[in-house]
Amino acid sequence: MSIQVISFNCVLKNKVGQLISSTSVRGVLNGSEDSNEILPGLAKGLQNLTKGERRSICLTAEEAYGLYDPKKVILYPRKKLAKQLRVGELISIAGKSGLVRSYKIIELLADMVRLDGNHPLAGQDLVFEVEAISAREATNKEISSSMNLVSNSLLH
Repeated sequence: MSIQVISFNCVLKNKVGQLISSTSVRGVLNGSEDSNEILPGLAKGLQNLTKGERRSICLTAEEAYGLYDPKKVILYPRKKLAKQLRVGELISIAGKSGLVRSYKIIELLADMVRLDGNHPLAGQDLVFEVEAISAREATNKEISSSMNLVSNSLLH
């Protein structure tokens, strides 16, 4: 498997064709065996891309951001959060281990807040429509010093 530096335009849609986002990604390294891609299926679909090539990369929910997990919906004491809260707002909470997780406020109750810790795209099959702007083999220096992984550049 070759490791490439790629730049591409990407349109993200759900399975029924509804537009989720569009972005241009420039100069990312793709194909590294030890990279920690959040979406390995996308990275695999981008392998051996050539300049000008168009691809439609389909990922199931499991391959993308996982299935929607009702266990990630929690009740949290309202008094531990900021005074001004809105349904739909994203907040971050540090757990006992110190790990910070993001949640979406889905319901405000008297003393509690219902929070959803699922990724916003969890449970959705996704289609990435990609057009390569450029693609070339990565140099050894780029491979050894890469911190710019495709997963960190898309949708975050």
